[in-house]
Amino acid sequence: MKKVLVTALALSLLAAGSAFAGQADDNCGCGLGTILWEDKADGSVISQSLQATTNGLFGNQTFGITSGTLGCEQPANIIKNDRTLAFTRDNLDALARDIAFGGGETLDTLAELMEVPAAERSALYSRLQGNFNSIFTSGEESSAAVLDRIVSIAG
Repeated sequence: MKKVLVTALALSLLAAGSAFAGQADDNCGCGLGTILWEDKADGSVISQSLQATTNGLFGNQTFGITSGTLGCEQPANIIKNDRTLAFTRDNLDALARDIAFGGGETLDTLAELMEVPAAERSALYSRLQGNFNSIFTSGEESSAAVLDRIVSIAG
């Protein structure tokens, strides 16, 4: 009876260990450590600690997320055009005014930077105007948050 119990316990630990092996990506995230230790990753505490420590030591997860490298997935709404983000940052108040109005020079420039075809701009401006309260929720938004919301609405 004792052998059966020990065998059952060993089999359940083996099954649990392999179930947790896939959990390493969730626990450690993406980054250089995850890539470097990938072949040696067995889901153990030591393996996951090495991955997480390397990721943290080199501080490269942000780079991996924004670039879609190092085993990281790039967010769907990431702003790839720095000029668009800089324009939004520098013209946030005028942009809010134009969106509330439903058109204007600042909104025209943003649409051009976002490469929205001229024939579709009027419909976009109407959607943005109708969603003004979703874009500017508190009046204290960052330009990146505003631009992310605009891109989501522009869809």
